[in-house]
Amino acid sequence: MSLTQSDHVSPFKVLLKAEREVAYSSPDHLLPWGTKRDNSQNRRFNDKLYKLYPRFHEQLKILDMGCSGGGFVKSCFDDGCLAVGIEGSDFSKKFRRAEWRTIPEYLFTCDVTGDFEMLSESSAGTQRLYFDVVTCWEMMEHINEQDILKVAANVKKHLAPGGLWIMSVSPNEEVINGVRLHQTVQPRQWWVNRFAGLGLVHIESYVDYFNTQFIRGPKYNAPGSFHLVLSSDPSNAPAIPHENWLRRLHDLWLGSVPQKVLSGTYV
Repeated sequence: MSLTQSDHVSPFKVLLKAEREVAYSSPDHLLPWGTKRDNSQNRRFNDKLYKLYPRFHEQLKILDMGCSGGGFVKSCFDDGCLAVGIEGSDFSKKFRRAEWRTIPEYLFTCDVTGDFEMLSESSAGTQRLYFDVVTCWEMMEHINEQDILKVAANVKKHLAPGGLWIMSVSPNEEVINGVRLHQTVQPRQWWVNRFAGLGLVHIESYVDYFNTQFIRGPKYNAPGSFHLVLSSDPSNAPAIPHENWLRRLHDLWLGSVPQKVLSGTYV
């Protein structure tokens, strides 16, 4: 196991203990594609996430796996969260792309199909970091089916009580320059059943709550993808706040084709 750490001057340091610091055999490392292009964020998702956790003032802890350029991590960091990103390829790190220039102490490379542990080091000692929220945006389809068990185990050991694993998943093949980037191409129900077998329950009411406002998804550069919100302890999962109909309509409007046309961002 190797150990890397941040140099951030704070009451604690964030450390990563990883079996493999880079996913050397992954097509996404061998042929960097999304990892050298993506840097997604969505303010609306952040706002809705914070409302799920009224103890936000105590510093919400967020782990983004497959963080690419680190845009989502940086947006959470700027909001006062403890946000950490993990990326399997070292492309963005080597070229100091996007947020790897601005918050390198909170972005790490790591092969999530091997053992890893996120730690905090302070005057009180070193201990494992537990996260209220773990996210994966268009990552899981890049994992070989036989490695899903290990990825899920790594997430479960880092989830705080009542924590949520939120993800977008593409059910589509993706072949770039003859390289098959999506290793597990399955429909939504297959993923729901697979995670249920690993002790992670999908809760559809959270998908309804986010109401199309995610970091990635059909509205946001991932056509055909779907969303899952998983919990290993549903009885302790956060209560969903009530939202009025105007806010719900606003969610549907933001990122829609008409909204993009009127704003001049539709491609």
